[in-house]
Amino acid sequence: MKAIILAGGSGSRLFPVTQVVNKHLLPIYNKPMIYYPLSVVMLLGIREVLLVVNPQDLEMFRKLFGDGTELGMRIDYCIQEKPRGLAEGLILGEKFIGDDTVCYMLGDNIFYGHSLVKVLKEAKEDVEKYGGAYVFGYYVRDPERFGVVEIDDQGKVVSIEEKPKNPKSNYAVVGLYFYDKEAVDIAKKVKPSRRGELEITSVNQAYLRKGKLKVKLLGRGFAWFDAGTYDSFLEAGEFVATLESKTGLMIGCIEEIAYRNGWIDDKKLLDLAERLNQTDYGRYLRTLVEQS
Repeated sequence: MKAIILAGGSGSRLFPVTQVVNKHLLPIYNKPMIYYPLSVVMLLGIREVLLVVNPQDLEMFRKLFGDGTELGMRIDYCIQEKPRGLAEGLILGEKFIGDDTVCYMLGDNIFYGHSLVKVLKEAKEDVEKYGGAYVFGYYVRDPERFGVVEIDDQGKVVSIEEKPKNPKSNYAVVGLYFYDKEAVDIAKKVKPSRRGELEITSVNQAYLRKGKLKVKLLGRGFAWFDAGTYDSFLEAGEFVATLESKTGLMIGCIEEIAYRNGWIDDKKLLDLAERLNQTDYGRYLRTLVEQS
């Protein structure tokens, strides 16, 4: 499986901050926002990643990640000339995906949970083995702001709607999806919505009509942040700060994950730590080698 992370868009909900800075490069506590979705991909063992970015932001992302070699990965980039909807990233990533399955993530979504990796790996393996699509639902008080999934007593998807005026449930579909190789062709057939966008919900609806859409509800013990608004952005930063302070462990530390995955060795991690020598982040990376 490969991964695509959407890191473009205008970030209009965070104006005026994002008028000059891409929101995915803004700090969620002590790391750029983009580190958090990338860390999820890495925890799933996925080493090939495509970042979909705005033309004016390409060089900043390249400066941050390069080609991924320093993390033992391959990171490619694709330009999205202007926002045309979340489903467009699948079309732009057609060549990158090829005949593979894909983990498709929004760059402003942040996840946390003790068994998160276990749950996501089960969904990943299900799509790799059986095909189809796998999405995740999270209980919210304002479902009309999101794509909403309705399920029956057996846990099967009944309906899925984009920002409904009268939601049929309180379960929002989070910005993390697993798709088989058919996703690109499905996305190509999606027609623009009333707001002129290619909706990812339309892709999920197509899988539902085929009887190939599965959903897993993320209940108690999981945290999800759509960090695209002032309040959620601040809330996510405070959440990460509190957890790291209480546990002494970092969330979303991509260098640590690469190290623990065996993608980089002690020397490479120490090299990365040296660049951050005067920071707690750099000291944390050095401690990982010392403890090992």
